[in-house]
Amino acid sequence: MTAFTPIASLIGGAMIGLAAVLLMSVKGRIAGVSGIASRLFPPYADGELFGRLAFVAGLVAAPLVYLLVTGSLPELTVAASAPLLGVAGLLVGFGSVWGNGCTSGHGVCGIARLSTRSIAATLVFMTTAIVTLFILRHVL
Repeated sequence: MTAFTPIASLIGGAMIGLAAVLLMSVKGRIAGVSGIASRLFPPYADGELFGRLAFVAGLVAAPLVYLLVTGSLPELTVAASAPLLGVAGLLVGFGSVWGNGCTSGHGVCGIARLSTRSIAATLVFMTTAIVTLFILRHVL
């Protein structure tokens, strides 16, 4: 059973939204995590490497800040094997490249800009996730 945490979820969602708005207003960039992470590797087409490193460092540092503030980390259970997680990661990476963006780029930023392409992409990956979960939990 997943814990119901509406306050933490609201705060987290607001922080994600604020970060996306700040990145767009300050740098004119979409806060798509897969795009930012993939551009950490050469060739560097622009002078934004430091900004990308800072963005990814913030993603890594967030749980550490949470630990410092609360004194503990949330309980995390991963019921999948390492090979399954590896295949899933490769499929997500492939989908991000093929779909020209990830859940954060399309789902957060694209929908907020009323992008038809992002709305369609979000509907496709959310439907795929729901069907996959249903099959794994109730069919197999």
